Amino acid sequence: MIGSNETLGQMLEHAWHILPVVLALTVPVLLAGLLLLYLVRKGSLGTTLTVLVLVPMAATVIGVVGVSGFMFNDTLTTMLLVFLLVVLVTVPVAVLLGRVIARRSVWEREARDRERAAEASRRELVAWISHDLRTPLAGIRAMSEALADGVVSEPAEVTDYAQRIGVETRRLSGMVDDLFELSRITAGALRLTMSEVPLQDVVADALVTQVPLAQRKRVRVLANAEGWPVVIGSDPELGRIVCNLVSNAIRHTPPEGTVAVQVGIDGTQAVLAVDDSCGGIPEAELARVFDVAFRGAPARTPTAEPVGAGLGLAIAKGLVEAHRGSIDAHNHGPGCRFEVRLPLAPV
Repeated sequence: MIGSNETLGQMLEHAWHILPVVLALTVPVLLAGLLLLYLVRKGSLGTTLTVLVLVPMAATVIGVVGVSGFMFNDTLTTMLLVFLLVVLVTVPVAVLLGRVIARRSVWEREARDRERAAEASRRELVAWISHDLRTPLAGIRAMSEALADGVVSEPAEVTDYAQRIGVETRRLSGMVDDLFELSRITAGALRLTMSEVPLQDVVADALVTQVPLAQRKRVRVLANAEGWPVVIGSDPELGRIVCNLVSNAIRHTPPEGTVAVQVGIDGTQAVLAVDDSCGGIPEAELARVFDVAFRGAPARTPTAEPVGAGLGLAIAKGLVEAHRGSIDAHNHGPGCRFEVRLPLAPV
């Protein structure tokens, strides 16, 4: 027991003797490591972790070699070999771990950004819908109260009020349908029955439904195709895409303007382009045209024609993506072009 105490005391005394030497050798290495960490602070996370691994290892090696008096005996050589093996194992692990952490950090940051954007979009949608629902509901309530109180009693006036109530009711119904469709898309509950669909039939049926709106706006609607392609998709949803794009183009085209629908083939994709005469969209707004409830500047609504809840383009984008296609908007000629690309049916 006494021998053990003497040995422990000798070890502590020896440690106090080598402590200044260890500090003199390792502190400069640690300071250099801190400087190196500062220099690579904007680099990858893998580089930072590699430096964090190598700096203490280098400080340990230098401290051990310095304390040994640079006497490379078998014991010191074995220790250095062990350090080398540890470095060869830990550095690749540090690089791999840095890449994993970096990818996870990027994914989490993107997820937070998407969540914030979705929350902002939801708030904007609630604000738009609450405003747009109040307007037709107030009109329906006022006209129904006038009919119930007998304020309006002449047959012609009663008929006019009934027709106006019907118009507002259909407008409300359309808004509810848009909300339901958008909720299906955003919730991932949209189920498409895919088949080979002739794009000519889809465009023809969609244009027929837009004739009344075009006539009221005095807008010409033209269709041109360089061969009508057959695509893989769901007929009702493809019709909804074309209807939304054409109705949006008609609403933003001034009277006596032209809306052109052009269809073609580009490689393995069918291309459907809808051109309007709206005068163009500011570059700052082009990136937002497919956002929920976005309707652009008031100047893009040239007449008093009622507009929807700003969901048409967002629904079109969601339906196009559900067909594994793409949609884009850019200024073209006297207005704007919305271009849809869909996969062609196999020959």
